[in-house]
Amino acid sequence: MRTATKTRVTAETSIELSINLDTQTESTISTGVGFLDHMLTLFAKHSRITLNVNAIGDTYIDAHHTVEDIGITLGLCLKEALGDKAGINRYGSAYVPMDESLGFCALDLSGRSYLVFDAELTNPKLGDFDTELVEEFFQAAAFNSEMNLHLRVLYGKNTHHKIEALFKAFGRALREAITINPEIQGVNSTKGVL
Repeated sequence: MRTATKTRVTAETSIELSINLDTQTESTISTGVGFLDHMLTLFAKHSRITLNVNAIGDTYIDAHHTVEDIGITLGLCLKEALGDKAGINRYGSAYVPMDESLGFCALDLSGRSYLVFDAELTNPKLGDFDTELVEEFFQAAAFNSEMNLHLRVLYGKNTHHKIEALFKAFGRALREAITINPEIQGVNSTKGVL
């Protein structure tokens, strides 16, 4: 079973996060940031993983530290749970429509960190959530899991729909990439390591 659990405690946040890449059970997610709870819940559903998150952060300031630190912790858990990455597809991609919006994600579990984020989020806030934090979350997750992550909103009007399409596409692309393929012998790289 490919699992990992991490605790991250700073002066700004306290986060406990666990993942299971091979079994999907109901996730429990409590971040203190309602919109992020919603996005992580649907990410877990579409990636077909079990994700448990319990976070307490300085949300009386804003959600920045909480969102970023959850991204960091998720990335670290993904890296640990994947181990040597033997037998995985490595690459994944997905287009996801969400009503009038269309989101796209392509990723490579390459051991090299990079984020390309191409999304015009015209509404700066959804409730109390600053939409600029979406990029911060994905930056933290990509760099700490050591993946190449490309995200794009091709078109859309509603900011909630655009972000939801990205999180669902991320989940579906991740599921493709982490799936063990019996046709792959060892690590899917000519270098022999990922």
